[in-house]
Amino acid sequence: MWPQKHLASGEAAEWLGDCHPLVEQLGSAEGLVTLSSLAASLHARPLADRSALRAFLPLYRERILIPLELPAIETACTHASRNAVRELIELDRQLALEPALREFASASRRVGQYQLQKLRPLRDQRLVQRYLRAVEAGEAQGWHVIVYGVTLALYSVPLRQGLLGYAWQTTRSFIHAAARPLQLTEAECRDLLESQCEPLPAAVETLLSRRAAA
Repeated sequence: MWPQKHLASGEAAEWLGDCHPLVEQLGSAEGLVTLSSLAASLHARPLADRSALRAFLPLYRERILIPLELPAIETACTHASRNAVRELIELDRQLALEPALREFASASRRVGQYQLQKLRPLRDQRLVQRYLRAVEAGEAQGWHVIVYGVTLALYSVPLRQGLLGYAWQTTRSFIHAAARPLQLTEAECRDLLESQCEPLPAAVETLLSRRAAA
């Protein structure tokens, strides 16, 4: 287990290492959903000041990131590594039934499908091609977290590293999206990122431990 302090304050290279660029793109929340719409879906107050942002970030982490997104990434990566396309498509369908994800489902599909198209040239990857056909046929949605998990498996990114990288990048992109309207300094952004990311290594370890014991 990596030192939590190092992870909380580290830069992207320390979280993601030498990852494929597609992994980095999928791990960013930029273009995925507006802060205002996500805050509304979590019943958080409008992000009009620093205190509202500080209240919003833990809500996202505890209600969406840790219980939904990270497990979906882990499961998708596992299915992809086993070439289990049917299970991958079933996971896709299960996410579509999750009420907490409905507010930004269309944005997730847009990002995921766009990035999935970049994997089309990998003709020898049967799972990718079958999942892509299922998405094009309307049998699957192409959630960005599923495509992220598949990409981790394709490019042999260690799962722990990929999960932490996703959590770090997504949290960072939310903070940076709010930085300009709230006039946050770089130091304030770093401090906020560090405090919000501090619980993530333990959450990832818990997830991986539970999966290993299952």
